[in-house]
Amino acid sequence: MLTPAKRAALLDKVAELVDQNVAGRAEMCFQFAGLLNRALKHLGFNTFAITGTAKYLSDKGKTLHSWQHGWVRAGREVIDGNTDTIPENPTVPKGVRADPYWGPIQDIPARQLVQDGYLSDNDPDVSAIWWPELKDWLDKDFVAIK
Repeated sequence: MLTPAKRAALLDKVAELVDQNVAGRAEMCFQFAGLLNRALKHLGFNTFAITGTAKYLSDKGKTLHSWQHGWVRAGREVIDGNTDTIPENPTVPKGVRADPYWGPIQDIPARQLVQDGYLSDNDPDVSAIWWPELKDWLDKDFVAIK
């Protein structure tokens, strides 16, 4: 879909913007997914921002924590990019961790994602505050990343 460098740069830029929220981005998975989805659509990809339940699992497959979550689907790939902030969320039990993931849905590590709907595209922070800046970055700086 994109080179590893472009994927990393895009996730970092979306994280930087969403982290401008007063409380940081530890509870901003819907906005993260919505902004990332807008960016990927702008780049010409057929993607969907998804809502559902994320279950974070132990090494033995036991559910450690579950909650309502947002992520992006692109064909058979899933992009669950706002998970590095899980330890910062006070509602999550200590020790629950999940690295950001971008790859085949069947290979997703240490979690299960169960879709229950599609994310609305009308979040005012995403559309009015962060999207204009991200779109400008995509059009000017993103193209130069190899």
